[in-house]
Amino acid sequence: MRLKDCHNFSDFRRLAKKRLPGPIFHYIDGAADDEVTYRRNTEAYESVDLVPSVLNDVSEVDLSVEVMGQKLDMPLYCAPTALQRLFHHEGERAVARAATKYGTMFGVSSLATVSAEEIADLAPGPKLFQFYFHKDRGLNDALLERARAAKFNVMALTVDTITGGNRERDLRTGFTSPPRLTPSSLFSFAAHPAWAWNFLTKDKFDMPHLSGHVSQGTNLAVSVGEYFTSLLDQTMNWKDAEKLCAQWGGQFALKGIMSVEDAKRAVDIGCTGIMVSNHGGRQLDGARAPFDQLVEICDAVGDQIDVICEGGVQRGTHVLKALSVGAKAVSGGRLYLYALGAAGQPGVEKALGNLRTEIERGMKLMGVTSIDQLTRDNLRWR
Repeated sequence: MRLKDCHNFSDFRRLAKKRLPGPIFHYIDGAADDEVTYRRNTEAYESVDLVPSVLNDVSEVDLSVEVMGQKLDMPLYCAPTALQRLFHHEGERAVARAATKYGTMFGVSSLATVSAEEIADLAPGPKLFQFYFHKDRGLNDALLERARAAKFNVMALTVDTITGGNRERDLRTGFTSPPRLTPSSLFSFAAHPAWAWNFLTKDKFDMPHLSGHVSQGTNLAVSVGEYFTSLLDQTMNWKDAEKLCAQWGGQFALKGIMSVEDAKRAVDIGCTGIMVSNHGGRQLDGARAPFDQLVEICDAVGDQIDVICEGGVQRGTHVLKALSVGAKAVSGGRLYLYALGAAGQPGVEKALGNLRTEIERGMKLMGVTSIDQLTRDNLRWR
């Protein structure tokens, strides 16, 4: 299978599985407990049908949206994800360049493997910095100031990782950051010589936002669940979020909102956006899917704050359904991470290009020429 044969999400997943060592692939692919929520994130979109309109002039279609003050050329952006250097030796650099090419926003994680400063040089377009609230308040202050100095446009505080989810696939494969060599993982790495060669001979694995503050995850191998549980501040509360929002003083979002009451509180503390998200099903298994919660959240706060639907998106029609409900945009991680693992920057570009083509084609078949023409009149719930 080659990159040119990747026509959809599942194709990229198959190619990534072929090219990545088992522990690395299953870190991307896995979720919490029985992975019920992970599956539901995508299945939720199949609970709603599209009702197209015909005989409209759709020769010109505008896919652009404005989200948290940022003009995007398409209503989908790359959600922040950690550890991208493990999936491809170019890591965040590859995704930043691809997002720039498609005129969309790129989210950079606190646990990124390329610095905010380098990303700022690579990606002149809209950029979001994803903030993990650590016990080390000095580290928190450093993260905020680095993002500010690098002129990131949006700050997003992740609020659904107060402790690590039970990611059983990682427990079985022994996945850690940086990778720990065991007999089973060594065999898997050796069976993927191209990945192993690039990992060992290219830039040394690092998480530059954490270096000098913590050793876990950079020099000391730990699982992501261990990192969340041991280093993130479990006392984090609404006052902390409000203070961080004020400190940032610009476009600020909470990432991981799933209830109407929390969405309303996000408005109250001054947020300009929320990501309706369950962390890709990687935290609380049995939680609702973001798309299932979208109607009530948009009805409650959609006219006061930008609502982003994050998770489970695999097709352009999924994007159209979320926008029709009332989301300003959608975002996701796996939708580009499989492509990154499969083929680096060309893979991410092809994944974003495929989705853009699907969104544009879907809009024409729906009989709409701009995103604001998508409404619930276009939908029927089964």
